[in-house]
Amino acid sequence: MPLNEILALVMIGAFFLMLLGGIPVAVCLGVTGFVFGYAGFGPFLFTLLPARVFGVITNYTLLALPLFIFMGIMLEKSKIAEELLDVIGFAMGGLRGGMALAIILVGVLMGAASGVVGATVVTMGLIALGPVLKRGYDTGVACGVICASGTLGQIIPPSLVLILLADIMGESVGTLFAAALFPGLLLSGLFIAYVLVLGLLNPGALPPIPAAERAALSRRDLALKLLRVVLPPIALIVAVLGSIIGGVAAPTEAASMGALGSIVLAILSGRFSLPVLRDAVHGAFITSAMVFLILIFAQPFGLAFRGLGGENLVHDAFGMVPGGLNGQILFLMLLLFVLGFFLEWIEISYIALPLFLPIFMNAGVDMAWIAILVAVNLQTSFLTPPFGWALFFLKGVAPPQVTTGDIYRGVIPFILLQLLGLLMVFTFPGLALWLPNAIGW
Repeated sequence: MPLNEILALVMIGAFFLMLLGGIPVAVCLGVTGFVFGYAGFGPFLFTLLPARVFGVITNYTLLALPLFIFMGIMLEKSKIAEELLDVIGFAMGGLRGGMALAIILVGVLMGAASGVVGATVVTMGLIALGPVLKRGYDTGVACGVICASGTLGQIIPPSLVLILLADIMGESVGTLFAAALFPGLLLSGLFIAYVLVLGLLNPGALPPIPAAERAALSRRDLALKLLRVVLPPIALIVAVLGSIIGGVAAPTEAASMGALGSIVLAILSGRFSLPVLRDAVHGAFITSAMVFLILIFAQPFGLAFRGLGGENLVHDAFGMVPGGLNGQILFLMLLLFVLGFFLEWIEISYIALPLFLPIFMNAGVDMAWIAILVAVNLQTSFLTPPFGWALFFLKGVAPPQVTTGDIYRGVIPFILLQLLGLLMVFTFPGLALWLPNAIGW
């Protein structure tokens, strides 16, 4: 094996060792990229680096990231999710698992309104976990529903994952948003079906809201509350997603409209204030800075790996996978699933994924389909122990009696459901490709 290819393998190993040692991701990327790139080629390898970094920080599409992040944080601060859960929960309270169904539906709405998983899981954990446990819900089931519904923002547009995947794969954001719509609804449907079946098989784990409690709110008042609380977020979702998928506005323009819309909703709810605005701007700046720092330092890492012949190593490794192209796609999905046990989605997206994409591009595979498979897979990584971030988010706000074991036990059925959804999108590509083809993307 040539020396440069050995250096490429050692560089990957060094990156993982530094990461497991607790060093920030951006630092791991920059140090390993510069050190091993310089060892292999000297300073000549990095003559393209300024242009690559300039391309990242001036990418117009990526400007949508901080705007969508701001929108999600503003919706969290304005307590809209709390009102949604309360109203939808009472509307479905007569069903076994009615509160769980409400949590899933609010997860869909919040995911479609913001795309920020951490904000959704923390908000749902704070406002929903205590009440459902007091109503007699099984602890594991309650934790699993909250974690799984919170991760729907990974696949339901406007997902931050989809925006970054569009940049990585050279696809338009509108195409991936359109392609992700039906798979996202499919996963939501699988979650709802699981809750309904579990309510029939094990009614004690998912009791309905007591009739006396439901009777305190008349049907007329409930209908008015549904209109007042549910319609504004839906209108924001339709405005943002409809303008992107319909080709009326660019993703950045739609994101700015969504950010303004979140402020309007906060004002209408009576919870807008300068401290709330300051907190939302501060949170959006911190999260955006973290994302862009990783994107910038991923450039020297990618240059070094490609310069050292890493792509040839990946190509040769995939050539040994049985089953042809389908076998290679399944191998990639398995690899990303395993990496999801240990790495965050942004690390997988900008470090592991670009190593394999040229193989599928050269084979003529529809990259929008691959992007949706990857997005569903990365969504699963938020739930997989030991480092699933949704698990950490929920544990951080859960009552003391909720153990880590309860959370792990609760998410296992939803991990299996997401793998089933991934298999369905793999088996039936039309689930992802029908809508983009129908609207001409």
